[in-house]
Amino acid sequence: MIAETFGVGQAVYTILWFCLFFIEIWLMIMVFFDIFRSNDLKGWAKALWVLFVLILPLIGILAYLIVRGDKMQSHAVEAARQQEVAFRRYVQSVARHPTDELAELADLKERGLLTQEEFERKKRVIVDAVPMAA
Repeated sequence: MIAETFGVGQAVYTILWFCLFFIEIWLMIMVFFDIFRSNDLKGWAKALWVLFVLILPLIGILAYLIVRGDKMQSHAVEAARQQEVAFRRYVQSVARHPTDELAELADLKERGLLTQEEFERKKRVIVDAVPMAA
């Protein structure tokens, strides 16, 4: 019954409004992300921006993009840089090279913390774990 009265123009109009609503929600989320990762905004300023965007969504989003839009890109770049640094630090902490482990074992043996037998056993474990080059 509804399909009979719902014409092509009304379907296009509905799709248009749905897309505009989706864009508004996406922009609101991006503005909130930027508000909360901004180090140059203090607590009350962040609270006021959030209230402004929540109470008057279209005007609040447009005002934020006009006033602080140029800083959004720099905040995103800084967040991506920090994430990359954290990732690299994590990978370096997890993926140690066997030569580093052997050097550490040799250092422990020189300081007298490992006996010759312990050193040889641990060295064999490290050397056996290294895949052979084809």
